[in-house]
Amino acid sequence: MQVKGRIDGAIALSLMEPLTALVLKAGEAILAVNRAAMRVDGKQDGSPVTEADLAADRIIGAGLFQLAPDVPTLSEERTELATTPFQGSFFLVDPLDGTKEFVAGRDEFTVNLAIITDGVPLLGIVSAPALGLLWRGIVGRGAERVTFDGAVIGSAEPIRTRRLPKPGEPWVAAVSRSHGDARSEAFIAGRPGAVRQTAGSAVKFGRIAEGTADIYPRLGPTSEWDVGAGCAVVTAAGGKVTDGSGGELRFGERRESFIVPEFIAWGDPQGASGPTG
Repeated sequence: MQVKGRIDGAIALSLMEPLTALVLKAGEAILAVNRAAMRVDGKQDGSPVTEADLAADRIIGAGLFQLAPDVPTLSEERTELATTPFQGSFFLVDPLDGTKEFVAGRDEFTVNLAIITDGVPLLGIVSAPALGLLWRGIVGRGAERVTFDGAVIGSAEPIRTRRLPKPGEPWVAAVSRSHGDARSEAFIAGRPGAVRQTAGSAVKFGRIAEGTADIYPRLGPTSEWDVGAGCAVVTAAGGKVTDGSGGELRFGERRESFIVPEFIAWGDPQGASGPTG
């Protein structure tokens, strides 16, 4: 199967299984790297990159070219190849999200793959290879949580975000282990009794999508490839991801950078009713 041009929901559905297989293959390559002996380099922005990032990127890049040679790709490891702004559909890839977690020997790192159509996430896959967990969804067609072992998929269950906490019930806030910021902390503190659920990488989007957390605020800059797949999964599961004022996030439209200035992932869209302050 080869896909050309604009990708809609029906085409995305036909791509879900081959894309999932590709993400799982990339995860296997990451796990095959000896973290104790691998080389860690620094990029211009100061973030680390390892041979595991590059191995996963090669696998995904080759696989996407086979599936959809005419659909462009924006990958964290190949931004120099991007032609912006993107028109129609493109793949948005972070081959290893949470490299700091990976280097530190922790298991909360992910492979993120999204399809963006007309600037909006349509399909998302967030895979945590070391946890054997994967969250995936297509906007308008639902989301699911999948267990796997290597490249073998085990169980798959539909998931749904949960309603807003009732008065007196604590909010559960997914927070970053490596990227805290004062504005996000103030936002969480505005919900008295909030319980912080610390995690690395796009695992936090998975927690929102499966209904085990209510909000995930990141009121500081991050990159589109960190957000696109998780945004699609959360939206497909019934939630919403907005900017700090409740507006829609747009992807692939910036000419000189791929920065998302801020975002909030909401389990219940009714929570996204106004600015964060």
